[in-house]
Amino acid sequence: MFHRSERLLLRPFWPEDWGAVFQGIADEAIVRHLASAPWPYEAEHAQAFVALPAELHFPRLAITLADGGALIGCIGIDPGDAGADLGYWIARPHWGRGYGTEAGRAMREIVRMLGHTHLTASHFIDNPASGRVLQKIGFAPTGVRRERASLGRGAAAMTVEYALDLVAEDSVMQRAA
Repeated sequence: MFHRSERLLLRPFWPEDWGAVFQGIADEAIVRHLASAPWPYEAEHAQAFVALPAELHFPRLAITLADGGALIGCIGIDPGDAGADLGYWIARPHWGRGYGTEAGRAMREIVRMLGHTHLTASHFIDNPASGRVLQKIGFAPTGVRRERASLGRGAAAMTVEYALDLVAEDSVMQRAA
């Protein structure tokens, strides 16, 4: 599955991407904000990640620059309690340029095309920038905060939960048309 936005190309991971994944995520400032990435993040982790089998209805995609193909992050959905759960990371040299928001909007369209009706996401409370990205994508805070395990931190930490109802969003868009 491929998706082109204005500045990005979202595409499947290829085995040779492991080096770029490792270079982008082997940064404690990134890993500490992820639930399932361990710290320290080793080359073997990146090799195993890109070798994971692709799941059609729950894609994990490389975020690459459309004009040069450099891999700058990852975005994907996993099965969640209320539908699909969104997760992403952007390599530190690319922070603050709107790539997370652009990739998130692209993934929202992919998720809609795959037939998902509800998305959830969360961020650790000490990463409010991720919350701003989620809101720009269209997520709304649910008012729920909960502890979530973080392999990168080696401990649980408090998260803020978000939701996006794609059916309600479609209804609003249809009424506006």
